[in-house]
Amino acid sequence: MKLSLSVRVGEPPKQKDITAIPFPELAAKAKALGYDGLSMRASVVSVDSSPERVREVRRVLDEVGIEVSAVCGDIPLAANNAEAVQALRDITPYLDLTEAMGSTLVRIMMQTDADIPFARRAADQAAERGFTLMHINHWGTLFESVEESLETLAAIGRPNVKVAFEPGNLLSCGAAHDPDALARLAPRLVNVFFQNVLVDPSSPIVFNSRRAGPTHLRYVPIDDPAGIDIRPLIDTLHDAGYEGWFTVHQPLFEGENIDHAMRLAADFLRPQMTRRRSNLSR
Repeated sequence: MKLSLSVRVGEPPKQKDITAIPFPELAAKAKALGYDGLSMRASVVSVDSSPERVREVRRVLDEVGIEVSAVCGDIPLAANNAEAVQALRDITPYLDLTEAMGSTLVRIMMQTDADIPFARRAADQAAERGFTLMHINHWGTLFESVEESLETLAAIGRPNVKVAFEPGNLLSCGAAHDPDALARLAPRLVNVFFQNVLVDPSSPIVFNSRRAGPTHLRYVPIDDPAGIDIRPLIDTLHDAGYEGWFTVHQPLFEGENIDHAMRLAADFLRPQMTRRRSNLSR
């Protein structure tokens, strides 16, 4: 299993189009803390970036010596707004950006059954270039539960369309997000995204799911067991023989120091992964 950090950690709260620190600094800090990869978003580079910007970001990645785990090619994909599905209608720029970043995982969004034919065509184009289309479990999409995810994958019928398990979003949709749910999804798993949340009716943060309607959630520190305890889920990943990416998708709290957030996640997750591997090797 490889540990990835979403560049979301560098975005100011409630902003998806900028990072609060320069990308070279963010990449260097991630590498120094032991992250194997970065999950890229439009706040750093997008399909609308100039060729010069794309080359500069790739240069930084190469100099720092860190991989790109996946590419979210525009702001609508990150926001999951009405325009998010447009990437499927013209996937080529997203494939080009992913290739330029040295990755093979291209993030997509599907919100209705009308997106399925476009997903098939996009998957065929991606397969020609050796890429995988990755759909995160997310409210407001066809991947609001493990069952719906598997049904949608079956309807698409393309082996290079896979899922990123995201327990926080599954929680917001009133769907199972426990080890059993993860185990059912494991054969089609290509990434895991983790942001720690708990249900809090007083919170102003609302996830609007198709299954459960509006759900009020509150972000909590990544190591807070009052939210989602990630440890049994990591154990399940090892039991399933999963060797792909595990991505820290935790947002930056208001007033939180970026260095602290990055270090907290690495210090918490690395020992969990190592502990389980050590136990299995005995």
